[in-house]
Amino acid sequence: MGSIQATRGTRDILPNEIRYWQQVEAVARDIFGKAAYQEIRTPIFEQTSLFERGIGEATDVVGKEMYTFRDRGDRSITLRPEGTAGVVRSYIEHGLGTQGGVQRLWYCGPMFRYERPQAGRQRQFHQIGVEVLGSLSPRADAEAIAIATDILKTLGLKNLELNLNSIGDPSDRARFREALVAYLTPYKNELDEDSQDRLTRNPLRILDSKDAQTQKILANAPSILDYLSPDSKTRFDQVQNLLTALGIAYTINARLVRGLDYYTHTVFEIQSADLGAQATVCAGGRYDGLVAELGGTDTPAVGWAIGMERLIILLQQLQNLSGETIDFYLISRGEQAEAQALVLAQTLRHHHFSVELDLSGSAFGKQFKRADRSGAAACLILGDAEAENQTVQLKWLATGTQQALSQAELLATMDKLHQQIQTARGNH
Repeated sequence: MGSIQATRGTRDILPNEIRYWQQVEAVARDIFGKAAYQEIRTPIFEQTSLFERGIGEATDVVGKEMYTFRDRGDRSITLRPEGTAGVVRSYIEHGLGTQGGVQRLWYCGPMFRYERPQAGRQRQFHQIGVEVLGSLSPRADAEAIAIATDILKTLGLKNLELNLNSIGDPSDRARFREALVAYLTPYKNELDEDSQDRLTRNPLRILDSKDAQTQKILANAPSILDYLSPDSKTRFDQVQNLLTALGIAYTINARLVRGLDYYTHTVFEIQSADLGAQATVCAGGRYDGLVAELGGTDTPAVGWAIGMERLIILLQQLQNLSGETIDFYLISRGEQAEAQALVLAQTLRHHHFSVELDLSGSAFGKQFKRADRSGAAACLILGDAEAENQTVQLKWLATGTQQALSQAELLATMDKLHQQIQTARGNH
């Protein structure tokens, strides 16, 4: 019988990569905290109707990509394909809007879509996202974009471009949709197969087509910006002015629409020139009608999500994060010595040292080789003689300097040991 492997479209995040994920999460958590965003954690699966109503049945996500199944109670359940709908459902269900003010929420976790696996996008993928609920102000749009920009720049990313657009309110979009369909209909047979299907179901998504022939046809298509109402245009101008005041450069992209039906007004993507075809690292926009659509009171909102896998690819190109540094590698051999070593390791950990305890019981020579590869500042050695005398050998791995001292003496010089370890790392 063959070995069982990870399901297609999923992957393991191994220890040598997890450091990058932890770095992203730590930076994001710090920036969110400074901006008064609070974390929310919602279930990985929800009722299918949440996504059908929230995302839109005409979208590719709902129509083609969701992992949907019936549970033992014959209920239709879907693994979440994105984070916003679940956060909004929670916002409504728990009455977060009744607490007054603006709810600034953030989340982090896995999402699921049945897509063709590719670099930076698996069928199980991960996002960090924010949702700002309760503010109609263009400042909420600008603040959300600024926070995304802060996270990416703090992580050291360069060659980023912010693409910005407004898709107006529903009446603006209805007028634009009519004009776009009128323009594209004579070209229907020349469009790619997906775009032909979208012409009646979701024509704005044709603007997102990657097909060269379709893009050629779209070159002279109407622009959504020509169909914005005066109020929508004023709002978009305000967002641009605020971004300029924040020193955030942007490019107007009238073809940018986003793939989910709930968006209104501001939509944006942050792309990296270092990612090739799959260039989008962060994307989002305003969705003023979604809370009401899902049964809540009329509530304006804006949000975004960062794709973790694509971000990790960029970080790995930029930097080589070394492994976790440890202070002591603890070697022992012999029943009494091994028991003392376990106690000593725990004692040192309680005093804020990092300690890797060799559990192999192998010969000293093999343990020493592992100590040299561990990256530890120092090695502690306990054999039969040391166990009998309650002593320990302390060896500084960078210099090879070694000394014998009592275990009590070792534990009595904690402050000095911390200083010595810092010095050893500086010299290594």
